[in-house]
Amino acid sequence: MPLFTRTTPSTNEPPEAPSAETPSPNPPETHETAKPASTASTASTASTASTNDAPDTADTADAPNTADTADAPNTAETDSANTAARESTKATDAARTPETTEATEATEATEATEATEATEATEAVNAVEAVKTPGGVKPIEVVEAVETTDGTEPTAGTDSPGTTDPAEGPGDTGAATGTGTGTGTATEATPKPSWRTRYPVAARNLGWAGTALSALLVLVALQLPATADQIKLSEFLRLPAEAIVAAVVLLAMPRRPRVITAACIGVFLGALTVVNLLDMGYVEFLGRHFNVLVDWELLSDAQSYLTDSIGAVASIATTLAVIVLALLLLVGMGFATVRLSNLLARHNAGATRATLIAGTVWITCMSLGLTNFGGAPLASNHATAIVESHVQRVGNTIRDEAVFRKLAKNDPFAKTPPSQLVPDLRGKDVIFTFIESYGRSAIEDPIMSPGVDETLAAKTQALTDAGFAAKSGWLTSATYGGSSWLGHSTFLSGLWISTQQRYRTLVNSDRLTLPEVFRRTGDFRTVGVMPGVQKSWPEAKFYGLEKNYAAKDLGYKGPKFSWSTMPDQYTMEAYQRLEHGRKQAKPLMSEIILTSSHQPWAPLPKTVPQDQLGDGSVFDAIQKAGKDPKDVLYNAPEAKAEYGKSIQYSVTSLIDWLTRYGTDKTVLVFLGDHQPIARVSGSNASRDVPVSVVAKDPKILDKIADWNWTDGLRPAHDAPVWKMDAFRDKFLTAYGSTPHP
Repeated sequence: MPLFTRTTPSTNEPPEAPSAETPSPNPPETHETAKPASTASTASTASTASTNDAPDTADTADAPNTADTADAPNTAETDSANTAARESTKATDAARTPETTEATEATEATEATEATEATEATEAVNAVEAVKTPGGVKPIEVVEAVETTDGTEPTAGTDSPGTTDPAEGPGDTGAATGTGTGTGTATEATPKPSWRTRYPVAARNLGWAGTALSALLVLVALQLPATADQIKLSEFLRLPAEAIVAAVVLLAMPRRPRVITAACIGVFLGALTVVNLLDMGYVEFLGRHFNVLVDWELLSDAQSYLTDSIGAVASIATTLAVIVLALLLLVGMGFATVRLSNLLARHNAGATRATLIAGTVWITCMSLGLTNFGGAPLASNHATAIVESHVQRVGNTIRDEAVFRKLAKNDPFAKTPPSQLVPDLRGKDVIFTFIESYGRSAIEDPIMSPGVDETLAAKTQALTDAGFAAKSGWLTSATYGGSSWLGHSTFLSGLWISTQQRYRTLVNSDRLTLPEVFRRTGDFRTVGVMPGVQKSWPEAKFYGLEKNYAAKDLGYKGPKFSWSTMPDQYTMEAYQRLEHGRKQAKPLMSEIILTSSHQPWAPLPKTVPQDQLGDGSVFDAIQKAGKDPKDVLYNAPEAKAEYGKSIQYSVTSLIDWLTRYGTDKTVLVFLGDHQPIARVSGSNASRDVPVSVVAKDPKILDKIADWNWTDGLRPAHDAPVWKMDAFRDKFLTAYGSTPHP
């Protein structure tokens, strides 16, 4: 027999319902209990009969009897269900009014033996709840366990209207969903105030700080000098023309184009700052400006140098820091310019007047030549000048490549028959040796020269005692502080190789080099000893070297000394063992690079007894006891002192080998490839390096008597100075080579 529940409201206060809900004792007068928004809620009563169809409200009197299902056994569980149903029906009768309501659909009678279905009926009856309304108590319809319209299960936020959790207390209907309706439908909650509203002073101060930082970044980017020694406060206290022009352009633009333009300007300024920082590094270490067209590939060599100098971990950390800094400059400068452009737009009228005044002041300062306290012009166009210099450098590089190609082909000895090349050196073992960073400063700087001069004097005497003689002069290197291959190639090719672009063009040409001259005669075996070469070196073929010994070929098992893979003493001994000391079918023409004097000059090797050299393991203790390169390279006085010691060691290693193994056939030409970095040689140091020719045969030195070089290993201050690219032709001519242009 179906169960019906009548839901007619009543103005009379109903008796306390036996449900778990406790209605609010003081409900607001305007409070309304919203019906469930979900259509699924009404689905549970879709089959209820309209009160028009059942006008006799007395029908509900039969409701208690319906709790007794047909043939239901008299069990405790069934009695409980019947009792709950009767009490619910009485509550409904008490609340009955003439108004008609919808009746809920009857639940079908369950089988008497199925206790679980009886339980479901009990739960359905117990679900009848009521909440107070201004007009009295409005019973709540039985909400069956149905799915929502989107097929999901009802959640705690979709309870029937007025249903509250007992723990919430009276009057908290809807609190679970954060609304006052209790319908379970999400409604707009009152938005929380932003942190700017809650902390207005902090927000205002932070905004001003961001604006000030943005202005500072832009100012630094516009005024940053290209060299470290020019970084002064006076350089930044100037009025940049570029900022005034940018303000005029941005003020005249609509919002979207303005933001895009400002961001592009910022990224460009960030890139310009990165290039300026690279420029500083190149001037400091290489004595020349950064070339944006060809010098990027040298950054990998710089990273390798860092690894050898300060270790792999520190090198990786430094490299990552540099990359992060570059990215921050690009992104940060973009945000800075956009922020400043927004500030201009918000204060358009004031910004326009300020820009007009700034432009007038700039023109006045430029016209009158006014300067600040440091002597720098107040009217500045520094950033424009920097850009122009880089553009000009790129243009010069492009034009220079075409000119240099023609220059490389114009070789006065290119067509000279082999029989007419260096006839006066036939039968001699000729050795060309480069000592890293052996510059004029080592001989003439007051801090370094005392020790170096003492070594040169002692080794000159040792040569004399062994029957050798020497003459020395000066050459001006094509490079400075580094990029040794530029100095090597300039000396050997007779061309001025001052840029990486020229070097690439040279090694892809047919230019005759000194090793190639000796190889072309057919009377010499040409070999190279390059302990600094740790990768493949295809240039060996261009230079005319038939055999080249890289670091891995020399059998060294000892420690590295910073960048240098092995001590010079071991390098010369390995050359003696592998080539010079062996019986040869032809005389040798050798090119040797000594690396112990390469920066950072710490730790330094020391001369060990010749019979203890072995595989180089003897240097382990010396290397561990040496100084940390970080403590030397960035300390100018310490760097000068250690650099001087490194030159003494390299010269000693070379001359000791010569006096021990040299013969009447030996002709040694040794020189420095470039000056050390500015921190050691000085900001305005020359690019001069010493060069010496040493031989036992007096005829060898007689051939260069007209060069007016100084006797001994130390060239006089006023000895002749040639550009390094002039040496090849002078040397070939002095020893009998005939030009054939």
